[in-house]
Amino acid sequence: MTKPILLSTPHMGDRELEFVLEAFDTNWIAPVGPHIDAFEQEFCQVTGAGYAAAVSSGTAALHLALRLIGVESGDEVFCSTLTFAATANPITYLGAKPVFIDSDRTSWNMNPDLLREALDKHAHIGKLPKAVVVVHLYGQSADINPIVEACHQYEVPLIEDAAESLGATYKGRSPGTFGRIGIFSFNGNKIITTSGGGMLVSDDAQLVAKARFLATQARDPAPHYQHSEIGYNYRLSNVLAGIGRGQLRVLNERVTARRHNYEIYACALGNLPGIEFMPEATFGYATRWLTCLTIDPKAFGADREQVRLALALEQIETRPVWKPLHLQPVFAECCECIGGEVAEDLFARGLCLPSGSNLTTEDLDRVIQAIAAISSDTRKIYF
Repeated sequence: MTKPILLSTPHMGDRELEFVLEAFDTNWIAPVGPHIDAFEQEFCQVTGAGYAAAVSSGTAALHLALRLIGVESGDEVFCSTLTFAATANPITYLGAKPVFIDSDRTSWNMNPDLLREALDKHAHIGKLPKAVVVVHLYGQSADINPIVEACHQYEVPLIEDAAESLGATYKGRSPGTFGRIGIFSFNGNKIITTSGGGMLVSDDAQLVAKARFLATQARDPAPHYQHSEIGYNYRLSNVLAGIGRGQLRVLNERVTARRHNYEIYACALGNLPGIEFMPEATFGYATRWLTCLTIDPKAFGADREQVRLALALEQIETRPVWKPLHLQPVFAECCECIGGEVAEDLFARGLCLPSGSNLTTEDLDRVIQAIAAISSDTRKIYF
């Protein structure tokens, strides 16, 4: 039976189990313990963040971030449109409304010019957003400096969704550390994983302390259970933090492996007609968390969906680039989008290839040969 090649699977090292066994041996199992404290400190050392709070998911971290900023019912929040729904869903948890911003072609991330134009327009009518949420997509930083400058001009807090970009840099600095708050994800498909988990970071110690408070059911400092605010059960467990500590130690190796995947794909497939890979912007260093390409069907001989289905028949998992949020049924009828054409084109033509750091040479060769065969077989009959 042919072995499936999956998009992005967990890749465990040697240290994770040691930390987990330590948690069991010391009976630190609950959402408290020395691994959590150490994981937060070590994460700050790796990213350059001032303070960190480990939570149950990247979505939980983003929900907390929006609440800490003060987003409330009726507010608007500007948000990248080319991203997973988890970026925008927490906005709606608080009764606010996302306004989506299109991508640029340089990084596939939020277009800084469109953001500034939108802020100018909304300032003119006296309706500035309560926050801006920018996503660093597929392991690459957005062009963050002009985004920070635009938000600073209008005193709009910036939240960075860096769920997909741990290990990347923007002019030598980690995405997620430029705005008021940054969030990261350790979901099973991410570059490092705790099976499920996330991190909220900020240079504001009080914000992070409040995040921890809210993440542990907002329990007041009293000998009995007393609550003056609504909180959440969002804290990461000590066991999973141990996995995270082990994973963090091999982050650079995982980045190197994923960049190597991209280099192999690009060398083998980059000259095929109609194939273009997601560019690496000159302002940063991308992890290539997922290797993404776009397909021009007329030049290649098959469209993105035909390629995806053909690869699926070969037990090779691929995924379309994120469907823009302004096209999602849950948002399409009720939310404004600034631009949208770039994100729509990237979705229509974009495909994410298997990119795990544990892919073998044989795995990569299977993917390459399958795509090359599609090109040679279908170009003859596409028209």
